[in-house]
Amino acid sequence: MPQGGRVFFVDNLRVSLTALVIVHHLAITYGALGAWYYQGPNKDMLATVVLSILIAIDQAFFMGFFFLISGYFTPGSYDRKGGRTFLWERCLCLGVPLLIYDLVLDPLVLYMAGGIHQSYWSFYSAFLLKGQMIGDGPSWFILALIYFAVLYALGRWLTRQRGSRTMTESHTLTFRSILLFVLALTVVTFVVRFWCPLNSYTIFGFQLAEFAQYISLFVIGLMAYRRNLFLRLPDVLGRVWLRIAIGAMLAFPIMIIALGAIGHADLFEGGWHWQALIYALWESVACVGLCIGLLTLFRKHLNTQGMVGKVLAESAYTVYLIHPLIIVPLAYVARTLVLYPLLKWALVVLIAVPLCFFTGYVLRKIPLLHKIV
Repeated sequence: MPQGGRVFFVDNLRVSLTALVIVHHLAITYGALGAWYYQGPNKDMLATVVLSILIAIDQAFFMGFFFLISGYFTPGSYDRKGGRTFLWERCLCLGVPLLIYDLVLDPLVLYMAGGIHQSYWSFYSAFLLKGQMIGDGPSWFILALIYFAVLYALGRWLTRQRGSRTMTESHTLTFRSILLFVLALTVVTFVVRFWCPLNSYTIFGFQLAEFAQYISLFVIGLMAYRRNLFLRLPDVLGRVWLRIAIGAMLAFPIMIIALGAIGHADLFEGGWHWQALIYALWESVACVGLCIGLLTLFRKHLNTQGMVGKVLAESAYTVYLIHPLIIVPLAYVARTLVLYPLLKWALVVLIAVPLCFFTGYVLRKIPLLHKIV
């Protein structure tokens, strides 16, 4: 750890991003375009448009941000523990929760979302026979982190270097270097989506259309640790890129309408279309701008942690893992509530976020469980 202790603003970012995951999935529940366990009845066109714009903005950066943070903490963990212990702890902290989710939580959520029309054991037997449970739902992220950890450890072993434990401050980021990265990410994303358009899933639930961003940000996180960049990013650079990202988000609704997304959304998802290139550019700008901007913003204004903040940070991983088990039955119970979809979404969000974190806190009180999640 660069500071020799916890970096509180990163903890606070993880909590915020985890809450955003809940908001994101509830947006799909109440009208946004996308795949989720349960989608509520009585969808409305305005709600669909507003919530779809929201999740498009979320999707542009929030999972990539998770990979950036994960990459940042990987080298230090390997340095302290060595390859064997590093991999063992990754298998314990990632592999065990992955199996718990895919073999226990995922079928349970699917069963509840389906309306419970048969015995659970009949449903579960059919679920196992399908043989497609690994990486289902949000657990794809955990599976991806396992792959990344194994590849990182393999790379360190092949080079036979444990890596320096000292931070180097010989390089910092400039506006030009960030802009070049944005352009490179745009091109790679566009090329990948030529073969793997958005919303096309492959094995283990990985949406390859987004993985150029995920892989590159994980690698940037590895590099950021060695250069201590989370602590050394200039505030002025963060403000500039945050303003750029906010401008990109505000322009997004106008952009997609002006470029013909209504009725022709497939042109933005991939293929040899200039709309797909523009969308990849917008996504890269929003992603990089928000990552840099929010890092410096949280570092300057939210770099403290009280007792509540500590509990929230410790529970964030558990919340990510168990939130479908909370929000799906909650949305199902609220299905008969006569309320405009946007208002119902806001109401359920206000209930679901604290409920998920409280449940995560309680679960972590169970002996041994807190060591895994």
